[in-house]
Amino acid sequence: MSDDSLNLLCAGAVQGLVRLLQPRFSAETGATLNARFGAVGAMKEALAAGTPCDVMIVTDAMVVELQASGALSLKPPAPLGRVRTGVAVRSGEPRPDIATPAALAASLRAARAVYFPDPQRSTAGIHFASVLDRLGLSEELAPRLHTFPNGATAMRELADIGTGAIGCTQITEIMYTPGITLVGPLPDEFELATVYTAAVALRAAQPVLAQRFIDLLAGPGTRALRADGGFEFD
Repeated sequence: MSDDSLNLLCAGAVQGLVRLLQPRFSAETGATLNARFGAVGAMKEALAAGTPCDVMIVTDAMVVELQASGALSLKPPAPLGRVRTGVAVRSGEPRPDIATPAALAASLRAARAVYFPDPQRSTAGIHFASVLDRLGLSEELAPRLHTFPNGATAMRELADIGTGAIGCTQITEIMYTPGITLVGPLPDEFELATVYTAAVALRAAQPVLAQRFIDLLAGPGTRALRADGGFEFD
């Protein structure tokens, strides 16, 4: 057993999975997890600012970028699975029609409010903002758009006060938030499927412990747990 601690910088889309596995990892190793969750862009900024990091969990594309820049170890990263962007409503409320772009547009117009993550630094937020642009709804819906630092926060707010509202973020963030229901993924025309990956930081203080956590997070023993939480696999 160990009294070591492990520092994580983790995309919000993986927050639910990390929290589920934290007790198991701590029981097996004696280590504590110091995890910071947020938008992918915010995690990149935190790493660049020198925030302690042993394990980085962000999009696969960003892991490749950070490896190339020398911020992450060149050891092969570990993909966790693919996550689609989806639509949610409060549990118990009618599920709007989102099957086609026209249906999605009509449902968004009918919503009292629209909740989604940071349109500048969050993967889902950036994408959903582009969907609103493509639907020609950005200006029309501007007074009803509510953005938050990450998808988990947006979904908690939807669960708490989002009567008659619609939310959009990564499906894993929807699945792990009590009080909201997944309506479904965005229409095929607007689909976004993002692979999330874990990698050891180049300057990790605990590289062996970091790899052990990654092996648990991305290994075959947690595949079913990931699938239940909204991760998909080829």
